[in-house]
Amino acid sequence: MLDLFADDPRSAPILAEASALLGEDIGAVLRSADLHANRTSQILCVARGLVAAACLEPIGPAVVAGYSVGEMAAWGVAGIWSPERTLRLTAVRAEAMDAAGGPDDGLGFVRGVPRDRVAALAAEFACAIAIVNPGDLFVIGGAREQVARCCGAALDVGAVAARPIAVHVASHTPRLSAAVAPFRAALDASDATRPARGRTLIGAADASVVSGAGGIPGLAGQVDTTIDWAATLEALVERGVDRVLELGPGTALADMVRAAYPALDVRAVDDFRSVAGITAWIGR
Repeated sequence: MLDLFADDPRSAPILAEASALLGEDIGAVLRSADLHANRTSQILCVARGLVAAACLEPIGPAVVAGYSVGEMAAWGVAGIWSPERTLRLTAVRAEAMDAAGGPDDGLGFVRGVPRDRVAALAAEFACAIAIVNPGDLFVIGGAREQVARCCGAALDVGAVAARPIAVHVASHTPRLSAAVAPFRAALDASDATRPARGRTLIGAADASVVSGAGGIPGLAGQVDTTIDWAATLEALVERGVDRVLELGPGTALADMVRAAYPALDVRAVDDFRSVAGITAWIGR
C-alpha cells in the first residue's frame, strides 16, 4: 500500500499520525495486523489516499469523490481538513461504528438483479442495501447469517453472483444508526473549511457539490443510509470529468468506472510502478 510513497518526505506527517492512531508503526501494522478489523482498515485506507494525494501535488484542478470511508479521504484531499485531522476523524467514525454495531454484523454483495428486487430480498431477510454501484452491483448489510441467506436467495432468482464479504460491520445500514450522533458531533467540532481552490468535492450522500461544513449532515448520515455510488459517478461525468485516478489501495473502483464509462481514461495508483509515472499521466 505504501511502497511508492514511504520515502517521500511529504508522506511523513501523515504516516506519523496514522501510526499514532494505530498504536504502532504503520509499516508493522501492514505486515502483521488483522487488516479486516474495522478501525484498522478505515485508518489504513484513508491514510493511503491522503499519502498518495500529498505525494502527487500539485495535482491541479480536480473533482474529488470517495467511496464509503474513502469519502473521509476525499474531504482531506479536497482541503476541507488537514490530513492529520482527517485521520483523527476517521478513527472517531470507526470507533462510533464499532460501538453501534453488533458482533454478528456483516456485508455481502449481489450482482445482476435489479435494485427493486434486491431491496425486496434485503427486507425479507432483515437486511438493507448499503451501496448502489453501476451495473446492478449492490452491497447489502445486516446480520451475517441473514446476509448469507439473502445472497443465497438472490442466486435462486437469477443473480450472476452473490456472497458475503470479509467485512464485519453493517456499514451504511440502519444497524449503525447509533453511530451517527457521536460522529456528527466530532464533525461539527472539526472546523471544516471550504474546499481548496481548484478542488470540487462531490458528496456520496446525494451526489451534490459539498461546500464545506454544509456537507457534514450528509457525511455523518451516510454511516447508516444507502450510498448511491452509481449516481456519484454519473455526477462526475456530468461535470466534465474525462480522467479518473483511484488513490486508494487496489483497483476495484477504477475497474468499476472503466466498465461503466469505457470512454473515460481511468487509472489506479496501483497500476503504476513509480510516482513519476503517475505524475506523467496526470500531466499529459
